[in-house]
Amino acid sequence: MTAIVTGVGAEGNIRAEPDARIRIGRWIILLAVLLAVGRFALPPSLVRPPEWLVWPFADWINFSFNFVKDDLGFIHVTRAFAASVEWLLDVTANLLYGRNRWPRIGPIPWTTIAVTAAVVGYVLNGWRLALLSGGTFVWIAVMGQWRWSMETLSVIIVAAPFSVCLGLVLGTAAARRPWVERLLNPILNIAQSLPHFAYMIPVVVFIGVGPKAGAIVTIVFATPPMIRMTLLGLRKVPSEIIENGHMCGATRWQLLRFVRIPTARTEILVGVNQVIMQCLAMVVLASFIGMPGLGQKLLQLLQALKIGRSVEIGISIVLIAVWLDRCTKAWAQRQPVHFHRDSTWLDRHRILVVWVGLVLLTLAVAQIWPIADVVKRSQALTISKPLDGAVDWVIVMIDPATQWLRGFLIRYVLIPMRDAYLWLPYVSVLLLLAGIGHMIGGMRSALVCAAFFGLIAASGWWDRAMITTYMVSFSVVLAGVFGLPLGIWAAGSKRRSDIVLLVCDTAQTFPSFIYLIPVVMLFGVNDVAAIGAVVTFGTVPMTRYTIEGLRSVPESMLEAADMSGASRFQKLLNVRLPVAFPTIMVGVNQTVMFSLFMVIIAAFIGTQDLGQEMQRALSSTDVGKGLVLGLCVAFMGLMVDHLIIRWSSERKAALGID
Repeated sequence: MTAIVTGVGAEGNIRAEPDARIRIGRWIILLAVLLAVGRFALPPSLVRPPEWLVWPFADWINFSFNFVKDDLGFIHVTRAFAASVEWLLDVTANLLYGRNRWPRIGPIPWTTIAVTAAVVGYVLNGWRLALLSGGTFVWIAVMGQWRWSMETLSVIIVAAPFSVCLGLVLGTAAARRPWVERLLNPILNIAQSLPHFAYMIPVVVFIGVGPKAGAIVTIVFATPPMIRMTLLGLRKVPSEIIENGHMCGATRWQLLRFVRIPTARTEILVGVNQVIMQCLAMVVLASFIGMPGLGQKLLQLLQALKIGRSVEIGISIVLIAVWLDRCTKAWAQRQPVHFHRDSTWLDRHRILVVWVGLVLLTLAVAQIWPIADVVKRSQALTISKPLDGAVDWVIVMIDPATQWLRGFLIRYVLIPMRDAYLWLPYVSVLLLLAGIGHMIGGMRSALVCAAFFGLIAASGWWDRAMITTYMVSFSVVLAGVFGLPLGIWAAGSKRRSDIVLLVCDTAQTFPSFIYLIPVVMLFGVNDVAAIGAVVTFGTVPMTRYTIEGLRSVPESMLEAADMSGASRFQKLLNVRLPVAFPTIMVGVNQTVMFSLFMVIIAAFIGTQDLGQEMQRALSSTDVGKGLVLGLCVAFMGLMVDHLIIRWSSERKAALGID
């Protein structure tokens, strides 16, 4: 089998003879281990960051924010922008559920909105999407969750266009001007690594709390992926198409409007999909800053441990997420429809006529039967009692197992692991990371790793960061234990892989709050529940990228293995996994990022890590503390991202994979 794939064999021989970079990295790691073993002989300044090493980052940030807010008067600009956003929110709120604020228009009956959603779904992708779209709003209405759901959607309707337009402008500028891209890249890297709560604290300081704060933090949070996808799409426009535009005498604006953007349509619409899903995720979490809607209701129900009602709200959030995801993806994949020049107006606008007819019909029915206008809470259905009964039955049945598992994990795994991470001297951790970085990417990577965690040490939050690190590392290992075998099994056949990928795609649309419901139900409020939510959330990308990696192995390599008489296990071990490993490591990278975000959110159910401190900073509107904590989380993610990308690139080059 060593000769089946020459690239793999040659790369294995290269690895068998460590170069100087790897040898130096091993010596650095050995030094880190020796310092950890000799911890008791080290001076205190090498065990924990001394006071002189801790820099007052939070004070500097607070001073800067106060200067910009008060001395420069930037708060008046933000308040003016917030007022315009609030006016738009009043418009959408009155249209969707009747907020009784000026302008006093609406609300539109729920039946009208449901048939409109169904018609849009039909136009985008046929009857299945029409049933999903219309059925989502029927469920929301008959379950008595209309107002909460419309409060959530009204913010998305306002925030998403802002994010799309801002991202489109900045992405276009980055594609046209290299200096803009160089300026935006580090900002985007940090922005997409910051946890959700880090965005909320500055907005609360400048804007306050409530729907307008929720909308503005959603706009800020959802813009980076639109910038990335716009830049990617415009960069992929073939030069031949641009040259044709020049030959036709197009101006720079005409090239952008009629050539570049239409050619990059698919990537830009994928960016729109990402914006809308990010908006939903942030709107649900913005309940922490007074954003009403489904997120706020779910937060209240989880705090009261009302699992049945929480599941009802969770189903609504999931349905909205899946509906938004499917519609925006269908829009991205849909090609423009062209009609024959002899077609009549009715032929071109048949669906529009049907929609107008349905709207008029539902408006008339709503005037006759009030239940078609709004379903009152007393008229709504509920499945909370049977759900509570089923949950109680399940808990009684599995309670001995969950009690044992919870006790075992806390006593013999989590507490010892946490204590071990806290016991390590910070210089040992820095040297260990530097050694790993040197083995992977040389001196530059070593300095990057040491710098990221060195800044965490200088922030004064070392112990909290170590607790976060222990939770994330344990969760990533468990996600790998579950996700890797599942991905390998699913990749064994196209039918299994399609089913599992569909489940993964659907699960990735869920806002992270949803993952707290089952773990709170099973384990209560403790570290085991938090890690359970993180593992569930992180297993999705691990499984997905394992399947994608294994399915992308070239058929020629598999045929060569078959001709050599390799068994299925030998092909998996010696061909498929080595070739797919760079893609699988991208999944590990995504799992780490997902886990970092989920650990911060899971602080809601009781942890003692950076997330708990971030929630305290949010409650006290301490911008400096909140941003420092958020940057600590971002530095962890950026370090892992740097190492995996560097290693994956070298691995692909060694295997001759593009």
